[in-house]
Amino acid sequence: MQKFISMLTQKSTLGQKEIENIIKLLNDGATIPFIARYRKEMTGGADDETLRKFFDEYTRIKNLFDRKEEIISTLKERNILTSKLKNAIDDVTTMTALEDIYRPFKQKRNTRAIVAIEAGLEPLADILQKSKLTKNLFEKEAKKYCKGDIKTISDAIKGAQDIIAERFSDDPKERQVLRNLIQKHGILEVKAAKNFQKEGQYTKYAQHSEKVAFIPSHRYLAIMRGVKEKELSVKITIDTERYFETLYRFRIKGHMQDSKELLFDAYKDGFKRLLFPSLEREIHLNLKERSDIAAISVFGKNLTQLLMTPPVMGKVLLGVDPAFRTGCKLAVIDENGKYLDHAVIYPTPPHNDFEKSFDTVEKLVKKYAINGVAIGNGTASRETQGFFAQFNQKSEQPIKYTVVSEAGASVYSASKIASQEYPDLDVTIRGAISIAQRLRDPMASLVKIDPKSLGIGQYQHDVDQKLLSKKLNQKVEDLVNHVGVDLNSASVSLLSYVAGVGLKMAERIIEYRENNGAFQSKKELLKVKGLGSKAFEQCAGFMRIREGKSIFDNTGIHPESYDIAKKLQKSIDVEISSFAREQNVGEETIKDIIKELQKPGFDPRSELPQIPFRDDVTDIDKLQEGSIVSGVVRNIADFGVFVDIGLKNDGMIHISKMSNKRISHPLEVVCVNQYLPRIEVIGIDHAKGRVSLSLKED
Repeated sequence: MQKFISMLTQKSTLGQKEIENIIKLLNDGATIPFIARYRKEMTGGADDETLRKFFDEYTRIKNLFDRKEEIISTLKERNILTSKLKNAIDDVTTMTALEDIYRPFKQKRNTRAIVAIEAGLEPLADILQKSKLTKNLFEKEAKKYCKGDIKTISDAIKGAQDIIAERFSDDPKERQVLRNLIQKHGILEVKAAKNFQKEGQYTKYAQHSEKVAFIPSHRYLAIMRGVKEKELSVKITIDTERYFETLYRFRIKGHMQDSKELLFDAYKDGFKRLLFPSLEREIHLNLKERSDIAAISVFGKNLTQLLMTPPVMGKVLLGVDPAFRTGCKLAVIDENGKYLDHAVIYPTPPHNDFEKSFDTVEKLVKKYAINGVAIGNGTASRETQGFFAQFNQKSEQPIKYTVVSEAGASVYSASKIASQEYPDLDVTIRGAISIAQRLRDPMASLVKIDPKSLGIGQYQHDVDQKLLSKKLNQKVEDLVNHVGVDLNSASVSLLSYVAGVGLKMAERIIEYRENNGAFQSKKELLKVKGLGSKAFEQCAGFMRIREGKSIFDNTGIHPESYDIAKKLQKSIDVEISSFAREQNVGEETIKDIIKELQKPGFDPRSELPQIPFRDDVTDIDKLQEGSIVSGVVRNIADFGVFVDIGLKNDGMIHISKMSNKRISHPLEVVCVNQYLPRIEVIGIDHAKGRVSLSLKED
């Protein structure tokens, strides 16, 4: 265990004591959000992100140790575990190095080397590898092995070479030498394949090469998508001539001149047929893993910004799901998000029915006092915005609108959750409700949708789907618990992300609420079937009760600290250090309690920039290079960002046009849903409806 802790300490920024505490908490069933928020004294104040990274490293090292035990057990059973081999296994710190050590001892089937060994040629391979005989004497020695399937001296020599080739391929030191060579100096060469489209999206990769060490993650994923679609072919190359020169100098030096060519041929065969292809696959796996992690990190950051978008509270909202032929679906929700009414209008082509559409919207505005519109950014969004711009010019009760990403709205509309929430409504109306709801409270609405369907990054279909789901769900969990959840209004989806709850328990909480009315205190959670003391410990601090029996229930103060909170309430001025010692609690806990008492019911999203509304539209035909526009960031990729400036298609700001300073990623400058008040138009493609933008200052 001490070796395990020592390795974790080397790989982590946390101290040994904190690491031991975290492992104990995890083993006791504590969740990451709970540890980060309510056990700061035990972790040195580590936040969610630090703890997540620690847990990933903890899992990696645990898997390494488990694999070591498995290999040692296997080698013991086969009676081939020596003390030297065991020490080598004990000392390795990576899974790659461990598998390299074990590779020569793996039981293989039907390889050329195995066939040769079964034919009894291993002693001949030993003789050749030592290369102490002249070629004539070696051939005489090989003749002794001509029996059974080995008909000729040539067969015997070839079999011996096959054994040496596999030994060479399995040699841990040689594998590491070549691995380092590929990683530092290998070239990824990309060429057009059989199905290559000359005017397609992979044109720039028809003849492309760059160092393995430097290829950006987003470019690697793009190239491998092209390979998957059979438009591109890819291979990794090195300077083999130089490699063979080095190999000859260090591996063959000192051997008999007329037999060492046979040995060298065996090594070259092992390199070409076994070693290099094996490491090429490994390097591709490493590049894919690295690229996946980078892409998923961007997804996670975009998701953070999306879910942390400030809610638009206190407004009656009209959600609009735009369309052409089938009409724009409308849905009205009140200040609390409750569905009120729906309608369908046809202001866009081919109908262009402005008058009836105007009358329908005006009646809804008057009837429900609507004071905000959320328009989906999909098909016919631009035309629908144009309708509302005209509506505002003509109506006595103009209403400002904003454009909302409708990514995932159709997924939600057809989901089990939507059918339970709105069983009597058509899926198209559910979509309009979702668009309105995601403006009112993005987090509460968007947690009902699989994060992968939210269109918040690049290549979401190309990365490891299990890892993507895992990381995005962890991110949602951290954000939901950071904000807190209203126990009496939260949906099953939202409650399921609260630490220690999960889907089944969330359903039981809702069932209890429906049968017994609103919760009056957090302790009432203990009456929910199956929710025991451990689950209560994990979840209670993240729940909020707006009008409960205790003001503490509308804060992030954990019930375990209510007695301390009461004492703090009575003290106007408290010296934190001395008070913490008196109460036998940590100073961080006291600081957090004071912060919560100062702002009961505080929502951290309220301090972020609010969603901008508008009442007009932008016409691409009126834009020109040098025009200044405003817009909202809709998506962020490694190479740039997409900004809604009121056109049919989002404008694009390339990373090179985002700052006067050199940046490595767009997230250093902007975030999803950020309002950009001043953007310069630097290019217009009228045929494709594309606009290039710049944030650079003159």
